[in-house]
Amino acid sequence: MMNTDSFERNYWNQRYREAATGWDIGRPSTPLVAYINQLKDKTLKILIPGAGNAYEAEYLFNNGFKNVFVLDIAKLPLENLQCRVPHFPSNQLIHENLFSHKNTYDLILEQTFFCALEPTQINRDTYAKHMHSLLNAHGKLAGLWFNIPLNKASERPFGGTREMYLNHLTPYFEVQCFEHCYNSIPARKENELFGIFTKK
Repeated sequence: MMNTDSFERNYWNQRYREAATGWDIGRPSTPLVAYINQLKDKTLKILIPGAGNAYEAEYLFNNGFKNVFVLDIAKLPLENLQCRVPHFPSNQLIHENLFSHKNTYDLILEQTFFCALEPTQINRDTYAKHMHSLLNAHGKLAGLWFNIPLNKASERPFGGTREMYLNHLTPYFEVQCFEHCYNSIPARKENELFGIFTKK
């Protein structure tokens, strides 16, 4: 079963309150900036789930992408984004569990959100199926997955391998690319996979 809303909401809000956010690099990640920079259609409807402080959303918005939606189960990072970018539309900040969310998008940007889910078969299969349901025909799921040994302790991120991720994603998506990042920040070198997946 997916974790309950109340547990997840409390867990993530506490992490932000305590600034226990070691994954937060304080800026948009280099591989996602490179991907965003080659997007030509600024009318794309984009979702960033589990976005945290959502530096990628800020980068997109400041570069003319106005149809960007940010979703997080924790309210504090959404408030942080609104403070940094006061003109970001408040109705595009979604305080919700992703798995309750119903809408459709042209592009979903993955910023290691997958690796924050407890790594059970049902959780990870639910992620893949739900991402598929949130995309328009020929929509894309693109972004970063941690390439680190699977950690089954309670500490996030849980991680995984390319083969593990593909096991969950390929029933729903065509793989355009899924390789080691060549442009990770030094602290994450060899620990990130960049992928682009098209909805089947």
